[in-house]
Amino acid sequence: MELGLQLFSVRDELQKDYVGTLESISEIGYRNIELAFHDVENDILVSGMNPSELKQHLDRLNLKIVSTHAFPLEKANWDELIHFNLEIGSRAIVCPIAFFKTKEDVLRQATALNQYAERCKKSGLDFYYHNHFHEFQKFDGVSAFDLILEHTDPSLVKIEFDTYWALRGGVNPIDYLKKLGGRCDLIHQKDLPVDVEPINIFESMDDEIVTMEKFMDFSKPDYFTELGEGKMEIKQIIQQANDIGKAKYFFVEQDWTTKEQLESIAISFKNYQMITSKELNIK
Repeated sequence: MELGLQLFSVRDELQKDYVGTLESISEIGYRNIELAFHDVENDILVSGMNPSELKQHLDRLNLKIVSTHAFPLEKANWDELIHFNLEIGSRAIVCPIAFFKTKEDVLRQATALNQYAERCKKSGLDFYYHNHFHEFQKFDGVSAFDLILEHTDPSLVKIEFDTYWALRGGVNPIDYLKKLGGRCDLIHQKDLPVDVEPINIFESMDDEIVTMEKFMDFSKPDYFTELGEGKMEIKQIIQQANDIGKAKYFFVEQDWTTKEQLESIAISFKNYQMITSKELNIK
């Protein structure tokens, strides 16, 4: 399993100086990158660069694109999105978020995920769904996440598991990694500050549907800290991912930070190196 970085972690720095930020990322020591696109309806460019131009910089900096978050997929220019990923060397497209009001919403989303995944497969790309806390809200006694797992084709739809958001949804991420098994080979990691209570967001909510607006109530800098700086069992999570034997990439994704973004990802990189050991067989 190799360490990587989701570029959403440094989105403000990228807006200031995209190539300069990539240079800083490389200097810190990251080698594997996950892109984040939040407008895939039109031609896809990165800071004005087409995939060939971007790849020249990536190759120069010894950086590799592993996968791409793309939103909103229901409005995506799929031909352009697939072309970009193939040109840049990415192996996968990820659905980064979805919201549900009813069980029927979840089932409709599962159908759409199967369709997106089939389209990716035909082009030689993998397809993933990435969770947040609200997938663990239950409809008719079953969590949205479990419904997605049940109603999507495991040979088509893989899981990029965000351990922080699973914990915030009242789930033990280590146990859930066991449940996902080989269906999960990409992992997202940040950390939860020691003073955040309750850990389970649902304990602080009434029985209400999670909308984007409600989600943003729990997506603030004070609710996040860098990998290894909080109370999550990072080493045990890494060990479990290795025990499954399928996990390929362990991405730092710092949704929010109280620090400068480049400082934040440097702390996570350093702590990851300290946490991991030779016997864990982590690169």
